[in-house]
Amino acid sequence: MNAEPGQKVAEPNTHGVASGRTHITFRKRRLRVGDVNVVDKSMLRRAVGGAVVGNTMEWYDVGIFGYLITTMGPVFLPEADKVVQTLFLLGTFAATFVARPIGGIFFGWLGDRVGRQKVLVATLIVMSVATFSLGLLPGYSTIGVWAAVLLVAIKLLQGFSTGGEYAGATTFVSEYAADKRRGYFTSFLDMGSYLGFAAGAALVSVLQLTLGHAAMGEYGWRIPFLVAGPLGAIAIYFRLRIEESPTFQAALDAQERLANERIAKDETAAQGPIAILRANWKPILVAIIVVAAANTVGYALTSYMPTYLTESKGYDEVHGTLLTIPVLVAMSLCIPFAGRLSDRIGRRPALWIGAVSTVVLAMPAFLLVGIGTVPATLAGLAMVAFPVAFYVPILASTLPAQFSTGCRFFSMGIAYNLAVAIFGGTTPLIIDALIQSTGNDMMPAYYLMGTSLVGAVAVLFLRESAGRHLPGSMPSVDTLDEARAIVAHQEDDLRIDLESMPLTNVPVAVRRDGAAAQLPLDDPNALEAAQREGVDLEATLLEAQSCEEQPVASGLSGAA
Repeated sequence: MNAEPGQKVAEPNTHGVASGRTHITFRKRRLRVGDVNVVDKSMLRRAVGGAVVGNTMEWYDVGIFGYLITTMGPVFLPEADKVVQTLFLLGTFAATFVARPIGGIFFGWLGDRVGRQKVLVATLIVMSVATFSLGLLPGYSTIGVWAAVLLVAIKLLQGFSTGGEYAGATTFVSEYAADKRRGYFTSFLDMGSYLGFAAGAALVSVLQLTLGHAAMGEYGWRIPFLVAGPLGAIAIYFRLRIEESPTFQAALDAQERLANERIAKDETAAQGPIAILRANWKPILVAIIVVAAANTVGYALTSYMPTYLTESKGYDEVHGTLLTIPVLVAMSLCIPFAGRLSDRIGRRPALWIGAVSTVVLAMPAFLLVGIGTVPATLAGLAMVAFPVAFYVPILASTLPAQFSTGCRFFSMGIAYNLAVAIFGGTTPLIIDALIQSTGNDMMPAYYLMGTSLVGAVAVLFLRESAGRHLPGSMPSVDTLDEARAIVAHQEDDLRIDLESMPLTNVPVAVRRDGAAAQLPLDDPNALEAAQREGVDLEATLLEAQSCEEQPVASGLSGAA
């Protein structure tokens, strides 16, 4: 229904055109109950499960490759010195992180154009095939130096696909989940990641204990990679059964309608990667800093601690690995509770718990590990794991909410993968270099404390997203009653930002004294103003005809 003449409005924050003694502006229409996404519980479960299996596969590969480095060295470079073998395989492992940002840019851009689900299927297929291929790869004795070349090529392909996996999975689940429970459901992604890592490490440890060194070098190292074949097939099956996220589907439906308005208003964010970077460089930079701080602690626990226990604390390779596994499993099972807590207290407070606890616990953790007994070592590892449980999984719900729907996947792909490539993947190397240069075994603690202090400051600049709809998306709720409540309180609920939603525009005439009234969609002055400003009123009219309900402009007091 139309508002009565004389109704007061707040100062317009949209574009407008002067017309005589009035000013014609265009406002987003008010939300209707049908606009609000009511989450389909069964589809949500499928979406979470389909996304989690991919993350589990990704970290399963990280776990098995990292723990097979010393075993695989003689297979691919048998004539080289042992140090050269280790450096080559560590460099091959690092190469995957170099390829990740490239994959993040490619799959992120593609995911914002064709859909999240299609891209996630593609990344999982590439990742599974690459991991399985490692188990079939001939060694140096068969094809000479080409074995090492093929190994590097396959790991680069893995890194490329991984660049799109995590950014796509977090984006996908964030868009599927209800706004008030987004932290809880996205946390399962990181639970799957760490369980996958633990599973890979556990399988390698079991094979090392049962087969022995000689058999592992001859054929046993292939088994974990070959297991990825059937596991990947199962994961692909689950991912094929999930549908596109409702948020992205709604954005696609609105894309054609908004195209003319974007061109007219020079909204370059929708035009290309450079324009996206120009428009979003601040949140991308903040995200890079926070991800770097969180993953420094995460990679210290998963990738560095086994090496630290072996090289600095006298444990053998098998026990250095085995000691981390129960800590990883226990931490993984606690992650959903941290996600649920972030839904209640907010993302930023939860991230601060991770940052502050890193600063407080890092030194006691490494002092306990330094004692050398198994109970003290487990206690020290648990102290490192505690902040990781708050740090890393909260990012899965925090980062997607920093960017609008049209560029979310791409922006996530850049921010997350650049941070992990530059800081996360290099954490073991940096920490080891610090110890070697100073001779101080406490340098890992100081490094973690420093990065977390910087991360804690960066959290201040994050957009708080707990209980809020994603930018550029309609609200998502669990029940129809919640949808009705949002519509009823949309004008006074500070968490609702109508201007960021893909809603049609409605013409409003504002007099010089501030009084305003909604204009009919076919009003000549409104049509003239719309043509000048590139506002697609025809889309508003078509929408009104299809739903048989006239739009009501937001911001008009007394509108219903």
